[in-house]
Amino acid sequence: MTTIDLNSDLGEGFGAWSMGDDQAMLDVVSSANIACGFHAGDPVIMLDTVRAAAARGVSVGAHVSYRDLVGFGRRAVQVTPDELYADVVHQLGALVATARAAGTTVTYVKPHGALYNTACADPVQASAVVRAVADVDPSLAVLALPDSELLRAATTHGLRAVGEAFADRAYEPDGSLVSRSRPGAVLDDADEVAERVLRIVTEGVATAVDGSDVPVHADSVCVHGDSPGAVAMARAIRELLTTHGVAIAPFTPFTPFTPFTPFTP
Repeated sequence: MTTIDLNSDLGEGFGAWSMGDDQAMLDVVSSANIACGFHAGDPVIMLDTVRAAAARGVSVGAHVSYRDLVGFGRRAVQVTPDELYADVVHQLGALVATARAAGTTVTYVKPHGALYNTACADPVQASAVVRAVADVDPSLAVLALPDSELLRAATTHGLRAVGEAFADRAYEPDGSLVSRSRPGAVLDDADEVAERVLRIVTEGVATAVDGSDVPVHADSVCVHGDSPGAVAMARAIRELLTTHGVAIAPFTPFTPFTPFTPFTP
C-alpha cells in the first residue's frame, strides 16, 4: 500500500491573534510544523498546539524561521551563517522543551517561508541550518523540497532528508515554487488541489504553471494552515487519497516523551 504523510504549518498565531484552525487541521494531518516564535507563535500557543498534536498522535516538527514577526517570516533577512546557526539552535531548544512538557518529542525540522526558499537554493544558509539541527539532535529529519541544497546538506551531515510536495502552491517548470507575489501562486479549490495531490502521490508528477509535468518525488505533502479553506482542502485530500488506497501516516512516527524519574533510595 502507498503511504504518504500530510503536514501543515500550525501554531502560527501570536498573543491575541490567531491564524487558521489548528484544532480542526490536527484532526486531518499526520505531522505538524510548529512555529517556534520567530515568525509566529508564542510560549502559550506553542504549548497548546503541541499538546493538541500529542493528544492526537500527530508527529511534531520545528518550523524554524528568520527573526521576522512583522513580515511573518516571508521577507529575506540578511544574516550571517553563525547568526542563523544560533537562531535555529534557539528555536529548536524552545520547541524541544515545549514538546517534552507536553509529553511528546520533536522528530523533524522544516524551515518556514523565506528561510525555506533561501536555504533550498543557497548552500551556505542550508549548511548553517543543518549544522544547527545536527548539533541539537542528529536524529532529527529535515523536511524540504526534493533535490534542494537543504536536503543535500542534510545528507552530507548524516541527517535523514525527506522531500515534500505542496498541495496548495503552484510550481514553476523547474520544480521550484511560484513566488507568492504572483497571481495564482496559492491554490484554493479543494477538489482541484485534492486531484493534484493524488497525481503527485500516485504518478510522481505535478502540473506546472505552463502546463508541463514536473517530476515530484515526495514522502510528505504540505497543506498550509493559513491558506483559504485550508481545513476543507486537507479533508478533501485525505478523503480522495484514502479512497484510492493511499494510507496517511507520519514519515517520523509519533514518539511520546517519558519524563525522567529521579532515583529514590
